Amino acid sequence: MSALGRKLRRLEGGKVAFKCPGCNQMHHVTVDGSRGWTFNGDGDRPTFSPSVLVKGTVPITDEEREIIMGGGSVTPKPLVCHSYVVDGQIRFLGDCTHELKGHTVDLPDINHDP
Repeated sequence: MSALGRKLRRLEGGKVAFKCPGCNQMHHVTVDGSRGWTFNGDGDRPTFSPSVLVKGTVPITDEEREIIMGGGSVTPKPLVCHSYVVDGQIRFLGDCTHELKGHTVDLPDINHDP
């Protein structure tokens, strides 16, 4: 992994990653031209096309971890994060399940310290 500007991290396999402020997780896209997204090449004001859609489950809380460790069970909460990344900003679409749904914000800088 290596830095690519302030907003991105270069990954193996022709991918780059950015920090999503809605999910508070890293999302990655394939930008090597083999498939996936187009990328403007700017690590400080990145633009990807088409939209980025991430589906999964919300990470468990400390309280839910305690329930599981105590032998109980929790129902995973679905996660949908759907956005456009344009000129260093991320525009969250209406199908997102987090609090930034419908908002546009700057991509946060990534800490590139090892």
